[in-house]
Amino acid sequence: MKNQINDKDKLADKIESEDKKKIETVTKEALEWLDENQSAKKEDYEEKLKEVEAVCNPIITAVYQKSGTKPSSKSEAEDEDHDEL
Repeated sequence: MKNQINDKDKLADKIESEDKKKIETVTKEALEWLDENQSAKKEDYEEKLKEVEAVCNPIITAVYQKSGTKPSSKSEAEDEDHDEL
């Protein structure tokens, strides 16, 4: 996700700066949480992922709708979230 919002070939030029900041904040917080909670239960990881997706997915969906394209298979936002987390 972090890479997508900074890559000019992907979302960097299509996403509003306020939305970009929201994504950067939530991904930074999630990565910090991961560092601090390496021994957390699977359910805790899944809950944190849902929190990130709740912020990122609506933004990414709106970007794709605005540009008239759709993410390829699953939501690319979901794919990137899984890569980051």
